[in-house]
Amino acid sequence: MPKALQQSDLRHVIYALSDALDLVGVNDVAHGKRVGIMAAECGRAQGLAEAETTFLFDLGMLHDIGVSSTQTHHHLVAQFDWEGSQVHTKIGYGLLSGFAPLSHMAIPVRYHHTRWDKLATLPPSELTAQQAQQANLIFMVDRVDALAVPHYGSGVLFDHLDEIRDKIKRSAGSYFAPKLVDSFLAASEAEAFWLQLEPRSIQNYLRDLLSRGESYQPLFAELKQLAVIFSHIVDAKSPFTAQHSLGVARLARFLAERAGVSEENCDKLELAGLLHDLGKLRVPDEILDKPGPLDSHERRIINTHSFETYQILRNIGGFEEVALWAAYHHEEPDGMGYPFHIHEKGLSIEARILRVADIFQAMAQDRPYRAGLAEHEVLGFLNELANQGRVDAGIVKLVGENMAQAMAVAIPDPADLLIQVAGIT
Repeated sequence: MPKALQQSDLRHVIYALSDALDLVGVNDVAHGKRVGIMAAECGRAQGLAEAETTFLFDLGMLHDIGVSSTQTHHHLVAQFDWEGSQVHTKIGYGLLSGFAPLSHMAIPVRYHHTRWDKLATLPPSELTAQQAQQANLIFMVDRVDALAVPHYGSGVLFDHLDEIRDKIKRSAGSYFAPKLVDSFLAASEAEAFWLQLEPRSIQNYLRDLLSRGESYQPLFAELKQLAVIFSHIVDAKSPFTAQHSLGVARLARFLAERAGVSEENCDKLELAGLLHDLGKLRVPDEILDKPGPLDSHERRIINTHSFETYQILRNIGGFEEVALWAAYHHEEPDGMGYPFHIHEKGLSIEARILRVADIFQAMAQDRPYRAGLAEHEVLGFLNELANQGRVDAGIVKLVGENMAQAMAVAIPDPADLLIQVAGIT
């Protein structure tokens, strides 16, 4: 019988995980939500039904699901029209099209950086008239947000509204459908349209949306597929980390099953493995990809990522343990890990397994700057860490007893990721 994770609601999970997408902004962590709010408000100005405006909010919130790189994010907010913008729309389409609960967003995401004068010429076989409107609306309010970003929090946003509105008005018929421009001009005339883009108002908007609609308890397979999608986003951020999260999740489950962990906790631990590095989306590309040693400032930035992961996952009902295990993957039994400095007594077996799985996979995986270590080298490194009190010696012993299988599990075939994103398994 298909399994469900108790107390988890799919809409809550999606909303919480969407926080990870906004982390790519580094210092601005609400772009997707602002785009969603503006899209929904423009929909209301058009007289759309509540279900349609809610869809537009969700679409806006997830429209940048194909963006992992802080450099890409910078280009998207710094330039009104960037020639590289289509790359992330294609990635987003690929991630969403295979996940049934969100597949209806795939086409609008694919075209959310396509000008209206081109979009309107595409055949119905490529996208429907409604999808074209949805995609172009997201493009329009996405550009509004890009124009407004320099002025948020500075107290001068209202001084720049006329130029922002005029820029969009002058783009009617070329970049944006005239009907959509009219809806934006009507909606944005009210001060409240802009005031609800402030952090406190955004949270209230989210809370109101989540209080409406029916609850849907997802099956574990659906949660796993969604987690695989987000793990792909994280691992695509750097050439150093391709498929890392999938390998960690697989190895953590493999070790947990051999340690006698319950099936329910093996499920949760697999999710924790897939999502443990979500917080790295807020780390600038140049730090993650630095070929040499990190300086103290860069190291402090890296060391925030597991806390960011915790902040995202802790808001999901039913993920209380998942959040902690994921957040503790850099904690050490001697209390010298980060970011919480938890000692051995505070680390569950699941957290200790995930710590070992994370190190094992990183050592065994090929990286652009080195080949993956051989079995005896990985085990030797883990034993050295165990002798120093930095990892659980019992988990390392378990690794040694299952070394060949552990190595095979930790390095997934590239096809495995594609299959799981598409939901074939």
